[in-house]
Amino acid sequence: MSTPLIRVATPRDIATITQIYAHAVLHGTASFETEPPDEAEMARRQASLLGGGFPYLVAELDGDVAGYAYAGPYRTRPAYRFTVEDSIYVAPRAHRCGVGRALLERLLFEAEQGGFRQMIAVIGDSAQMPSIALHAAFGFRHIGTLEAVGFKFDRWLDTVLMQKPLGAGAASLP
Repeated sequence: MSTPLIRVATPRDIATITQIYAHAVLHGTASFETEPPDEAEMARRQASLLGGGFPYLVAELDGDVAGYAYAGPYRTRPAYRFTVEDSIYVAPRAHRCGVGRALLERLLFEAEQGGFRQMIAVIGDSAQMPSIALHAAFGFRHIGTLEAVGFKFDRWLDTVLMQKPLGAGAASLP
């Protein structure tokens, strides 16, 4: 398998992005959604993020989309405007192939270039050790764990919060 090619996502990627996300919703705990959104909703979400100046990327392996990532608003209130939350989803066939790593590396770069100062990882389920380890490898600090805040697959799920400063972080004004 080749090295992932990272590029900006486009509307033509929506069908594959929708499939990747649907699998995550139906079989995993990375998302606390319980019903996968359709292509129209995924296209609306993508357009909203790209239109808002947020990075939205896909990873290709051998010419096929194998994962996607984006940074979106951490919260909607104006004081949070320099803080983003990352989301990374990888197709099951591409797990352990460097796709998540390549996406996060580029996402951090794009978010910093966009003037954002903090990135928050909101990781569904404290058992998501690969995601926690990936974020830690890029310098994210464990900020806390919200215990039993989600209920999916007939069990309670934690949310792990991790944070990484971007650029000067809080060392200077934006």
